[in-house]
Amino acid sequence: MAGGKIKKEKAKRTTAPYQGGISFHKSKGQHILKNPLLVDSIVQKAGIKSTDVILEIGPGTGNLTKKLLEAGKMVIAVELDPRMVLELQRRFQGTPFSNRLKVIQGDVLKTDLPYFDICVANIPYQISSPLTFKLLFHQPAFRCAIIMFQKEFAMRLVAQPGDKLYCRLSVNTQLYARVSHLLKVGKNNFRPPPKVDSSVVRIEPRKPHAQVNAKEWDGFIRICFIRKNKTLSSIFRQKNVLSMLEKNYKTLQALHSSENGSLVNTDIGMDMLDQSMEMGGGTDDEMEVEDDAGNNDDAEGEVSEFKDKVLGVLKEGQFEEKRASKLTQQEFLYLLSLFNKAGLHFS
Repeated sequence: MAGGKIKKEKAKRTTAPYQGGISFHKSKGQHILKNPLLVDSIVQKAGIKSTDVILEIGPGTGNLTKKLLEAGKMVIAVELDPRMVLELQRRFQGTPFSNRLKVIQGDVLKTDLPYFDICVANIPYQISSPLTFKLLFHQPAFRCAIIMFQKEFAMRLVAQPGDKLYCRLSVNTQLYARVSHLLKVGKNNFRPPPKVDSSVVRIEPRKPHAQVNAKEWDGFIRICFIRKNKTLSSIFRQKNVLSMLEKNYKTLQALHSSENGSLVNTDIGMDMLDQSMEMGGGTDDEMEVEDDAGNNDDAEGEVSEFKDKVLGVLKEGQFEEKRASKLTQQEFLYLLSLFNKAGLHFS
C-alpha cells in the first residue's frame, strides 16, 4: 500500500517453548518449576527419608523428579501428557536413577494410586480440590504431602475461624489433616508463568481419621456455610433446609420402625438441597441459596413442630446467634452430635 506500512499481526501464543523442543500448554495447567533453589527448598521441607517411596503428580520434564530420586528410595510419577512421559524416560534412561523411577501415564484422579510414604507435587490448579480429597481418603495413609497450589486455594486450606477465607474447604480439610503453609512462590518461578502466585502447603493426614460419617459431615457443613456470615438460626429456618432435614428424619423413622429392615435411600433430601445450591451458582465459600425472604418465618401462630425441634437443638447448644465463619472444628463436631442425638441427620 503506497505511503503506508503494513502492520503484521503477531500470532497469539498459547504455548511456551522448552529448550528440549516440548511446548507447554497453559490450558492444561502446565507450568514447569524452573528455579533450582526453590526445588531444593521444597525437597528439604518435605523431610524425605532414604527409605521413602515418593509419589510425584505432574512431574513435567523432571526438574523436581531428579531431586526426589536423589533423596528417596523410589519415585512413582503420575503424568497425563504422553510427551512429558517420553521426556522423563529419555532424561533418566541409562542413569543410576532409571530403576528407581516408575512412570504411570494417566489422569491422577482416575488412577488407583499405589502405596507411598510422601507425596510431592506441582499440580494443575484446576484439579486442586478433587485431588486434595482423593489424597486425604487414600489408604493406607501416607506421612505427608507437599503440594504447590494456587495461592488463594492454599490460603483457604489453612484459614482459621474468623479469617476472611475460612470456608467449607478449610473445615473439611482440617477435619482429616493438619495443614500448614510453607512457602510463597511468585509466578516468575515457572515456565510459562501462570497468571497468579502460588503457595506450597504441607498436609499431614490425621491418624486415626476423625470418627464421623463423611457424607453426614459434608451435608452438615454445606448447610452451615450456605451463608457463612449469617446466624445459624437464620440458616436453619430456611424452608429448603427444614424440608431436607424433615425428609431425612421421616425416612430414618420409617427405617427404624420397619419390620423387615429393608434399605431406604436416605440421601434424597441432601440430593435435593445440592440441586438447589447448584442452581444458585454456589461456590466453595458460600452457597448461594434463595433466602425465601418473607417465607423464612412461618405466619404468626403457625410455627411447625419440626421447626421447633431443629431450632431447639441450636438453643440447647447455644448456637442460635453463632456464625459458621467463626466456629471451630470442635464446635462443628459438637453441634452435629446434638443434631444426631435429636434424631436429625444430614445424609
